[in-house]
Amino acid sequence: MILHSNVTNQLVQYFKDNINSGNWKVGEKIPSENQLREILGVSRASVRTAVQQLVGLGVLETKHGKGTFLLDDQVDDITGSGNKITSEDCQDILKVLEFRRIVESEACFLAAEHVTPELIQTLQGYLEEMAANKEKKEAFVTADIEFHEAICAASENPLLEKSMVKVFEETRKNHSQMHDIFGFKDGIYYHTLILSALKDGDSKKARKLMYEHLQNGMDQLI
Repeated sequence: MILHSNVTNQLVQYFKDNINSGNWKVGEKIPSENQLREILGVSRASVRTAVQQLVGLGVLETKHGKGTFLLDDQVDDITGSGNKITSEDCQDILKVLEFRRIVESEACFLAAEHVTPELIQTLQGYLEEMAANKEKKEAFVTADIEFHEAICAASENPLLEKSMVKVFEETRKNHSQMHDIFGFKDGIYYHTLILSALKDGDSKKARKLMYEHLQNGMDQLI
């Protein structure tokens, strides 16, 4: 059972313990989010945050529709490196949006090139969650981030996916701040258009819309 204080750190340690003990082996799928919730008595959001932290470090890999798999069992030396993305790096919302505008626009292009019915279904689900939680900031922000993460994962570029997972992990507060500033309309509007472009497999339009989506956020902050 996980205690309520420092939940993410405890979850990460739980993952490390299972990896170091050999309970989880490279190439194998680890327990699902729902299984981990039941075993440890924590929220889905807490499990996801811990998983994303290890995805960002290259230890785990999440495959949409298939689960999360162990990529690397060398977890003893994954603590701090001066070249890691940190929360301090992500304090400037404009800089974060600038980075995302560059990276996610191309991720959207690649996702359209590799689009599958499963991706469309996943994105549609997140969009519906956003629409259903307009007045519930935390739930709206979670679905918003998951929409973007799914697109990055669909790029099929692990470097792109891992870097963005880390950025999203470090900028969740920024998303909450942007929700306070912008509300929900722009997010739903652009996500709907992006989803439509992905359904059509129109990679250039998908890239253009993602660029406009993030540029719009920057413009409203200036």
